[in-house]
Amino acid sequence: MYKELSDFCNTRSITLVAVTKTRPIASIQNLYDLGHREFGENRVQELSEKQEALPNDIRWHMIGHLQSNKVKYIASFVSMIHSGASYSLLKEINKRARQHERVIDVLLQVKIGKEEAKSGWDKNELLKALASDKLASLENINIRGVMGMATFTEDKSIVRSEFASLKSIFEQLKSTHFSARQDFDIISMGMSGDYKIAAEEGSTMVRIGSLLFQ
Repeated sequence: MYKELSDFCNTRSITLVAVTKTRPIASIQNLYDLGHREFGENRVQELSEKQEALPNDIRWHMIGHLQSNKVKYIASFVSMIHSGASYSLLKEINKRARQHERVIDVLLQVKIGKEEAKSGWDKNELLKALASDKLASLENINIRGVMGMATFTEDKSIVRSEFASLKSIFEQLKSTHFSARQDFDIISMGMSGDYKIAAEEGSTMVRIGSLLFQ
């Protein structure tokens, strides 16, 4: 299945992030041995443990909900944080990155799904924060794009609509606040159950676990 997914993503210029949540080290190593280097984890403790146990050229993505008091445990090595869901969290990431003399790539997590449990910026709140320039003052983070999670539903029209809305938000930000930035180029959306719809709606990065680790 890895080759099929890898080929699917490569032909569409989509980055495949292999989600390692609850997966054993040996299974992750198997994917690494096939040449894969982009891995994502949902929990800070698991991420830290796996980073120590696996080769150091892996590019680790923090894709789950991130509490501000946990940033310090991953700031020295994490390649990208997808769950940049608030100004206070981005401020903490910036602080910890500065302590390690790093600039950490982050994505702005936008709330596109309907479930109350889903985190993320409201579109209007995000536009207001960007207009205030307070995000631009965070010099040790590099905002690379947006991330969103669709509603967990069998209704594909809802999923497609939510992915389309995230693409629209990305395009709006790209043409305004990030118009001078060539590296503002990531739309992280799509998981094992909906990655094909996400690809059709413009995703440039998918997060897939269960299909890879069967």
